[in-house]
Amino acid sequence: MEGDLAHIGAGLAAIGSGAAAIGVGNVAGNFLSGALRNPSAAASQTATLFIGIAFAEALGIFSFLVALLLMFAV
Repeated sequence: MEGDLAHIGAGLAAIGSGAAAIGVGNVAGNFLSGALRNPSAAASQTATLFIGIAFAEALGIFSFLVALLLMFAV
């Protein structure tokens, strides 16, 4: 019974991985939208794009680690 609840919690924590994918798509889409509006400024904003993608992906990795901890450590 208790292990089943841990798997349900891990599944709920894994939703964060999907949310991270949505976040990365949102960051990249907004960058592309801005780059198409002002192409001359796109080159200077590339570092900001990668920082935003890294933060969004880090949240997905953290949620994945929480899911693993719930499945195997609890």
